[in-house]
Order: sequence, then C-alpha cells, then structure tokens
Amino acid sequence: MLSPTKSTFTDALHDTRRQTDVMGTGPGQAGRALVTVARYGWPMPADHLSLTEARRLALAAQGFARPRPAAPAFRDVAAVIDRLAVLQIDSVNVVERAHFLPLFSRLGSFDRALFERASARPPRRALETWAHEASFVRPDVYHLMEWRRHDDNYLWGRMRQAATHHNDVVARVRRLLDERGAMTASQIQVFFQATHPKQPGKWWNWSVAKAALEYLFFRGEVASAGRSASFERRYDLAERVLPPAPPGLPADDPGRFRALVEIAARAQGVATAADLTDYFRLPRGAAEPAIADLETAGALWPVTVQGWRKSAWRHRDAAAPRPIEARALLVPFDPLVFNRPRLEALFGFRFRLEYYLPKDKRLWGYYVMPFLLGDRLAARVDLKADRPAGRLLVHAAYLEPELGPDADVGEALAAELRCLADWLGLDEVAWDGRWTKPPEPA
Repeated sequence: MLSPTKSTFTDALHDTRRQTDVMGTGPGQAGRALVTVARYGWPMPADHLSLTEARRLALAAQGFARPRPAAPAFRDVAAVIDRLAVLQIDSVNVVERAHFLPLFSRLGSFDRALFERASARPPRRALETWAHEASFVRPDVYHLMEWRRHDDNYLWGRMRQAATHHNDVVARVRRLLDERGAMTASQIQVFFQATHPKQPGKWWNWSVAKAALEYLFFRGEVASAGRSASFERRYDLAERVLPPAPPGLPADDPGRFRALVEIAARAQGVATAADLTDYFRLPRGAAEPAIADLETAGALWPVTVQGWRKSAWRHRDAAAPRPIEARALLVPFDPLVFNRPRLEALFGFRFRLEYYLPKDKRLWGYYVMPFLLGDRLAARVDLKADRPAGRLLVHAAYLEPELGPDADVGEALAAELRCLADWLGLDEVAWDGRWTKPPEPA
C-alpha cells in the first residue's frame, strides 16, 4: 500500500475542496465530487473525461480494444461472456441469432458450437433468465437475479394467469419434467392439447401449458437445458441444469444489487446511474445506494464527462483510454447498443428498432446494424442474409453525416461485410459500395 506524504495529502485535500466548490455544496454534490480510494487511504478529486476518452473507456470495457483472435477457441468465447455478463436473446433471425452476433463482433468468425458448449453442456458458462429482457447471463449473475424471481411485479400476461388460474397445469408440467427430463413447449403441449388446446393467433398467444412452463422458468423452478435446432427452449428441472452458486455471493437484496451494479460498471467502463440500472434492469432506485457503497469502497470513481449533464462513475479497473482500432457490425441488441440514451450520449448516434413498424413508417430499414470503426459509429447498414440464394443483402448503407465522404469507411465496411458473409456461409455480398441518401429528419 502506498503511504502518502503530508504534502501529497494536503495537495489532494486542496484539489478536493476546489472540486467541491466547482460542483456545488448542495445535498449530495460534495459526495459526488469525491471518492475514497481504499488503496491510498484519502479522498481524490473527481476526474473529468472528454467524450472521446469516455467512448474509449466504454469500448475497451466492452472488449473492442483487443484484436480479434486468429482462430477463436472456447476460452475466447468464455472470455467475452465473462466480460459482457449478458447477451440478449431475440426471435428475429434476419442476419443471425442476436446472441451470436456480439460474439462475432468481438471475435470474428467463431464456431457457434463453442457457445452451445458454454450454454448447453455442464459446467455451463451461460444461463438463460430474464435480465436485460430474455438473456444469457453468467452463472453468478443468474444467482444474483434471485430477487426478480420472487417479485410478482415482474410477472406479466399469461404467466400471471398460469399462477393464479392454472395451478393444476403448473403442477403437472413440473411432474412431466421430473419424470421425462428436458422437453420443449411443443412436446409438453401434446399432453394438454385435449384439455387446453393451443389456439392459433399471434406470436405471444401462448397455450396454457406454455404459460405454465414460462411461469416455472420465471420462478427458477425450471431452467433452459439448451435450444433445439428450431431454437425452441428445452426446459428441465433447475437442479439438473444450474451450476452451484459461486461461493461468497450476497444473500440479501441490497448486496445482490451492489454486486450487479459493479458487474454493470465493469462491463461499461464509465456510466451514469441510469446506465448502471438499465444493464440488468434493476428496480428503480436500487442503483443509487449500491453506487454510494461502491464509491465508498473505491470500486467506483465519480467523474464528469464532456457534454453529459448527469453524474457518472468510472470503474476502478477500467482501462486507460487509448486509440481504438475496432471494426465491427453491431446487432441492435448488443450490450454496447441496447441502451439507446447511452448510445446517443457516447456516440451522438440516435438509433431505434424499426422491424416492428409498417414499411412506410421506417426511416432507415428493417434490420439496421450500426458500424463501429475505431472509436466512432461511422455508418448504419440495413442487412439481410438471403440463405437460399447465398447472398448477404445490403438494402441500404448510410454514412453518418458528420463524417462526410470517406473512402476509408466504405473500404472498411466492405471488408467487414465480407467477413460476416464468410461466417454466415454466404458466397456473395450484394453491395456496390455506394452510400444511400439518408432520410429527411422527421
């Protein structure tokens, strides 16, 4: 441990007082201006980060400061899972399954079987649960999310109905899994079709049996043992699927929230309270006490960021900003992208999903992926994998307006599209290299 000299301590205290004067002395202001650095033993003034520094911290925390491995192995896939802690799941498969694409963005062409090994074979490194929406998460995160599985406020729709009106079905589904092992919802439905037939309708028109399964999954009584070839979840009793909880995990909710906030902070590098809350969709107000505790412990350092009005914190292990040489297409559900206000604050990049909108209501396209080049989001591309024809279709490619004409961006994007097509097993990239005229602002 370093032992500060008297003069060093005095200088630090003077800087601290000056920082407090700048930031104000109202309720909580002075506290946000200081951080107790446990390894030094005295308060340090809050840092100020330029927006470029904040972007680079965020990108490094998300794994974009490292070159892609030449031949990604299981340890590389596991390292990305460990770093991000959450991979969101989505049913739309226009390019590739949403949870695979963040791995490709950071690793390049990797064998999907490596992720199947991590998520469907013990000892599992990724487990399905409700976190940031439906997600794969690290085992410790799964156990830290125990608070949600006991909170009825998070039950919705047919799951709530299963719990209140179909206890007999819930009990029978549990018995079937106990007796027969892992089953999909369609396999379970066979046993209930006569008494509770599945009705045709919209995507979320679950049968009673499916709702019972999802209720048990939400509660943590059953878990996902893997996915079928058609991406159906294979349900089994939780005790047959879940690895033991890692030792030392907090058993109380405040402790769980504190651990989840630190994981979110480590994965984001620098973040506001709203960012730290959103990463695992914590309850409103849960992050602030956790942030205060982590700041006192020296795990989070308060910072100000150029252009940000809200207070922010930097994780103590966040890598020092340096030039980023990344090149990646980002799925809309990538942990770097899924928090839209954070994305705009970091990159000045306004983005939204449009595949749920009628065609005439879309501005940019059906399945648009931002293109990361260096430490900037340089373009956005509307893509589709036409597997029968063996083509990666570029319906539109928009250069971000502040960049202006830039051949380097076009060449980099063409190279990344070719890399993506190769990984998808597609022979051709259908793009002539020309940029699409951006839509008129609404």
